[in-house]
Amino acid sequence: MENIPLIKPFIPADALSRIGDVLKSGYLTEGPVTKEFESLCKDYIGVNHAFAVCNCTVGLEAALRAVGVGQGDEVIVPDYTYPATASVVHLVGATPVLVDVDPGSMLIDLEKAEVALSPRTKAIMPVSLFGNPLDYDQLKKFKEKHNLIVIEDAACSIGAKFKDTMVGAWADISVFSMHPRKFITTGEGGLITTNNAEYAAFIDAYKHFGIQKSAEREEMVFGMMGTNYKLCNIQSALGVSQMCMIEELLQGRLDLARRYDELLQDMDRVSLPSVVNEGRHSYQTYSVFVDNRDQIMKSMRSQGIEAQIGTYSLHLHPAFQNGAQCVIHGNLTGSITAFEKALALPLFHDMTEAQLERVCRVLKSLL
Repeated sequence: MENIPLIKPFIPADALSRIGDVLKSGYLTEGPVTKEFESLCKDYIGVNHAFAVCNCTVGLEAALRAVGVGQGDEVIVPDYTYPATASVVHLVGATPVLVDVDPGSMLIDLEKAEVALSPRTKAIMPVSLFGNPLDYDQLKKFKEKHNLIVIEDAACSIGAKFKDTMVGAWADISVFSMHPRKFITTGEGGLITTNNAEYAAFIDAYKHFGIQKSAEREEMVFGMMGTNYKLCNIQSALGVSQMCMIEELLQGRLDLARRYDELLQDMDRVSLPSVVNEGRHSYQTYSVFVDNRDQIMKSMRSQGIEAQIGTYSLHLHPAFQNGAQCVIHGNLTGSITAFEKALALPLFHDMTEAQLERVCRVLKSLL
């Protein structure tokens, strides 16, 4: 019986030669290839500044520090997300405030977020979950009404867009992941994007030990000590090879997602998450809602199909139940529904029609 993985990293034909060129050059740390990767991402997303970092989590941390979030501040975070989204808020000394999500889209519920605001709220960190873009028109109104900074956890969302603008160009700062589960991967890695020159200068210095370079000298600036969040040339070479064909890779995912939709939309006891109006979902994860999710997932795995949960409902875990380091706001029923019912199905670039049909056939039989 053939095993069908949840995802397989796609390695372009020229990736090995690009990596080989880096190895032959002897310049293995961050350098010109990383700069090329950053430039490709910056141009594709349509943003003024892009910085490659060693993973998405440290990228979110750098973003929070760039906007001045720290001790005594609160940051609104959706409860249904990967733990890193909230953990980095605690890491910089601030308090994550967990709020509910819309049970249909699994994206942050801004009405619930509004109720959770306090005089200490400095920023909101929404998640464009699984590649589903946020409604940035509504988010912009929310930001302006409450004078908040928006840092977007866009870990899954490279290639997604809202209206005619790419995810990564809307928020004050956006942060992407380049983990192997993402269809653009550098093995481990992340990308920070912003149009704000002040934030960009801080991030650039912070990821280089706090050093700011000028024509005359290098000095440590911003009244802080930085750290080393660089992405090396070796990893960046893989990213360059993928970014050169990102639209081809993305179109393949969209085609597979549409085929899933066709086979599943009328299937009894399966419902599909909603996509934001005027948004282009990048389908980093293709998920459906089913009852008895854990049993179905276990049965699919026993038949060689690597199904997975969507992500976590953070407030159900002890690490986020300590009131001294995290605030839980409301009953979070939307998050619980998503956590209990969302099932991620296999989706990867060279997935065949036969594999996709088998996934749907097995899911139908289990339902």
